This record gives sequence, C-alpha cells and structure tokens, in this order.
Amino acid sequence: MGKRLGRKDLCRPATELAPALVGKLLCRRIGEEVFKYRITETECYFGQEDTACHASKGKAERTKVLYEQGGTAYVYLCYGMHSLFNVVTGKKGHPEAVLIRGITGYNGPGKLTRAMKIDRELNGEDLVNSRKLWLEDDGCTPAYTCAKRVGIDYATQEYRDILWRYIIADGSYKPVK
Repeated sequence: MGKRLGRKDLCRPATELAPALVGKLLCRRIGEEVFKYRITETECYFGQEDTACHASKGKAERTKVLYEQGGTAYVYLCYGMHSLFNVVTGKKGHPEAVLIRGITGYNGPGKLTRAMKIDRELNGEDLVNSRKLWLEDDGCTPAYTCAKRVGIDYATQEYRDILWRYIIADGSYKPVK
C-alpha cells in the first residue's frame, strides 16, 4: 500500500520532483475501481525562462493553472487530439510542472491518459485531496537515466539540450501489486 503524496511533497521545484516521481504510482479512480500504474518516465518544465514551458510566453487562459500551487493537475490538449497530464509543482505564482510521459504498459503521454481516462475535465484537479486522481509512494526508488526532452523543437537550443527527461531503467523496479 502506498502513501499518498501531500502538498509538501508536490510543492518542491520541478527540477527536483521530476526525477523523484519516477517509480511513484499514478492512481486513478473510475467509479468504485482504482487503477495504479508505476510512473516510468517524466519531463521537467521550469518557469517562464524555460522556452519549452507553456508559460514561456506568459500567463494565458490555457496556462493559468501552471501558476497554481504544487499538487495541481495541468491537463492540456496536444495536436488537437491527445490529453497530456502534468503535475504542477513549486510555489504558487511560479509556473513549473512535471509531464508524466510514461507508466507501466504505456510508453507515451497520450497513451497513458487514454488508458487512465485522464482528460481536460481533470485540469485544475487538486491531486492532494482528489478522489479521482492522485500520486502515491510505495517505497520504490528505481534507477533512472537522464535524456533531452522530446517534441520541443520550438525551444531555444539551450533548453532543447537540458537533460530534464527521466526514464526508469529496465528491471530496476518492482511491479505494482
């Protein structure tokens, strides 16, 4: 049984939380059933200065949730068809988030949201108190590798080259029971 991550856990800077979320459990309640999947890949987006971050052009209707306190869900539509799920992190007013890129069995942010029925209706959901969507720590601390983020060709070279993508090392974690 995992321990639900609280506000203190999720208010850490995205640069710290992104690698820390690798191996944690993404939990989703649908009706009376709860689904739990191990997080296998994350990416960090950190502030308006990060030209890959949606907030790099300032606060807008789409990005206002990025300025909320850590522990808020940021779900947006990508390419007009894929809902992508991020955990807003850090202090209120500083836009930063961790994109959940993969979970056990689903290697892509659009695939995992489709499998877990995470859509824009969950945008702004409080992950600390929600009965629909939350994160847990069951003590799994797997090895991971770092890589460049993907799909950010619009960002400046400096931000395309940062190793802010974290990928679980195969075989270094225990399966979810």
